[in-house]
Amino acid sequence: MISESRIKVRYAETDRMGIVYHANYLVWFEIARAEFLEKLGFPYVDMEKAGYMSPVVDVQLRYGTPLTYGDTAVVRTSVSKLTQSKTEYVYEVYKEGQEIGVDKPCCTGRTTHCLVDSSTFRPVSQKRAMPELYAAYTAALEAGE
Repeated sequence: MISESRIKVRYAETDRMGIVYHANYLVWFEIARAEFLEKLGFPYVDMEKAGYMSPVVDVQLRYGTPLTYGDTAVVRTSVSKLTQSKTEYVYEVYKEGQEIGVDKPCCTGRTTHCLVDSSTFRPVSQKRAMPELYAAYTAALEAGE
């Protein structure tokens, strides 16, 4: 499953060069990831209410053509890897109007998250702690596009 999120580039998200400041892509990844989870039927807030959190443990970014103020970013999000305790998401950011899969993305990235008990911050098995979410991740991973 691939989720698409649209984000209008705000002036405050650009730097002196007039392009999106590099760290803002991480904020957009978080927005897109939360929307992905909502589409799976597991809003992040419900995960926290159940006593779990999913902190980022690794991030990778690669930049391409920059986005500027007024552009609309299309952030494509999917799950690329799943283990008992970790989930890896991949992201492709395009400028609205680009041909996805043909044009070079403005940015690509991946984040790895570990499910932890919110009271101890110790890793837990996703399969045991949140079996429905684990099953949804598995289905999304198998569905691909």
